[in-house]
Amino acid sequence: MRQTIEIGIDGSALKIDIHRWALQSNGSALITYKDNVLLVTANMREEAKPQQDFLPLMVDFRENTYAAGKIPGGFFKREGRPSEKEVLLSRLIDRPIRPLFAENYHHDTQVIALLLSADFSIDYDALGIIGASASLLASTIPFHTPLGAVKIGWKDGRYSINPGQNMLKELDMVLLVAGTEHEVVMLEASGNEFSEDVFMEGLRRGKEVIATICQAQKELINPAKMAVPANPESDVLVEDIRSKFSAPLKDAIFTQERVLRHLKLKAIKEEILQGKEDEAEIAKIKGAFEKVEAKIFRSTLLQGKKRTDLRAFDEIRPISIELGVLPRVHGSAVFTRGETQSLSTVTLGSEDDAQRLDTLNGDEATKKFMLHYNFPPFSVGEVSFLRGAGRREIGHGNLAEKAIGKVMPGNEEFPYTIRVVSDILESNGSSSMATVCGGTLALMNAGVPIKAPVAGIAMGLVKEGDEFAVLTDIAGYEDHFGDMDFKVAGTEKGITAIQLDIKIGGLTDEIIRRTIDDARKAYRFILAKMKSVIAAPSEKLSEYAPVILTMYIPVDKIRDLIGPGGKNIKELVATFNVKINAEDDGKVSVAAANKEVGEKVIARIEAMTSSPEVNKVYSGKINRIEDYGLFVEIMPGVTGLLHVSEISHRRVRDVHQEFKLGQMIDVKLLALDRDNKMKLSHKALESNPNPEDH
Repeated sequence: MRQTIEIGIDGSALKIDIHRWALQSNGSALITYKDNVLLVTANMREEAKPQQDFLPLMVDFRENTYAAGKIPGGFFKREGRPSEKEVLLSRLIDRPIRPLFAENYHHDTQVIALLLSADFSIDYDALGIIGASASLLASTIPFHTPLGAVKIGWKDGRYSINPGQNMLKELDMVLLVAGTEHEVVMLEASGNEFSEDVFMEGLRRGKEVIATICQAQKELINPAKMAVPANPESDVLVEDIRSKFSAPLKDAIFTQERVLRHLKLKAIKEEILQGKEDEAEIAKIKGAFEKVEAKIFRSTLLQGKKRTDLRAFDEIRPISIELGVLPRVHGSAVFTRGETQSLSTVTLGSEDDAQRLDTLNGDEATKKFMLHYNFPPFSVGEVSFLRGAGRREIGHGNLAEKAIGKVMPGNEEFPYTIRVVSDILESNGSSSMATVCGGTLALMNAGVPIKAPVAGIAMGLVKEGDEFAVLTDIAGYEDHFGDMDFKVAGTEKGITAIQLDIKIGGLTDEIIRRTIDDARKAYRFILAKMKSVIAAPSEKLSEYAPVILTMYIPVDKIRDLIGPGGKNIKELVATFNVKINAEDDGKVSVAAANKEVGEKVIARIEAMTSSPEVNKVYSGKINRIEDYGLFVEIMPGVTGLLHVSEISHRRVRDVHQEFKLGQMIDVKLLALDRDNKMKLSHKALESNPNPEDH
């Protein structure tokens, strides 16, 4: 049944139309906010697979180019594989809705969000989350809790609600928060070293908007929701395993070495499964086994105050750092924290190496700082295909890039394109935060003048009722069976990035404040470890890094540098094996193999583009010979007369006999009249054998 609701947000109306379009979908919501229009649909398979004990949720966000009045580039002229932004927006919707589905619901479920009209005066990230909530509530899918989302900006003490895309780069903090009427489900934040108080106030304001959105969505809840039956058979199986194997399971769970723990758990599981052949029964036993694992881990942690590796709740695993490990790489570092290890490398390039961004709003933009994260299967001792970056890799890389991006130097200070790559060599908890630390160390090793070092930490949570424990530097086991993955990165001065994912219904302000406080202490401890190895960026670049020299030429001389059909600039590139980039404001950058070659190219460009100066000496080429003198080209396209009387102190009887076309000759510019006619002299550079003649 079609329904329409309107919600007032910061003076504008958010309109939600339920079942207006896509009527064969289980749930559909048309979201309109200003000129942004999104269609979000939700569907499920009627039957779940018998052996399936998890929620197979697929979320896809698509930015249709027609939404911005554009035709796609490329040969086929249609949308292709998802862009990095679409992948990130898909993850942004998935993360807050996933923990809110009914327990024991295991049907294949898909949420699709299509951007139909784009209004860039407001960012539409939060709208996809609201649309997913509305479409799921209106469906028969067992999703009962309204979810809201909002983006909050902060600059100069002022907060803004849902700032436009043109404002985002100017803000000192951008916070995206998703939550239920009373609690937070997901967070993302980035900014210029903002404080905890700025963050918490932004969160408070965001929760006010979210509460309004959630209250309005209550009337959208479909009363004919699919009932998810309890699973008493599973409960009996869980209790049976717990009563028989509790002691060996506890011993295995609290084995500190990850590989040995895995082997012990595997042996217990195989003992339980011995003689079992039915696939459905095996799947049920495996599911029950994992529930017993979780119960033992969680109860021991909360009641016995004991972590699997025996650390204190606020203790960080041992850290080791290696710098400059790869001799031919421009910068490198290996950061190891416990059983998580990142090999981070830095490559410096020229302007030509910058990434060209084909943005939906039509702006031609380039990206000069890139951070790429790779997670090969050997990092967790697995065997699988080595493919390109998946959604997880793109998400982790984006988080680390945001954390470090705010401390990167400006183009005027450091005119390089910079690529950081983090290859995870070993993983047991928070490889993305290891990437932040390793990436920072590699940048400093490379001599990139970052404004301040950045470190990151992952915080965890175990919560039962009102009792909870916040864990610092969570390992993989604690992440898997815990309730929260709260990542915080920052400098000594403040926070640069936050990302929160949870598995429970929501977090209170008390838990968030406690986590932020503990995270700040932790990442500052890691910063001290990093600074003890390298206190400041290296003063010299690698001998294998390109040298980039910059200069400015008059704007009207750019065409002289380029030449007809690019002849001049192509000749310089070919002759010196360099890269040259000329911008519209007259800035010219030269990327060369070494400083000597770069300076030679700069000198040639200066000669090609500068204006003639009186009393300056030039090495020119004779391009015309007349009886009365020589016409000498002292600069590209700039020719002056060297009169026969100014060639030499001696008498020149026949200029045709003494000089040839193309011959080089040094001349001094004696005078330049209003019409730019030049008086050149060669004899002014010679000593006069008869000084009394003057």
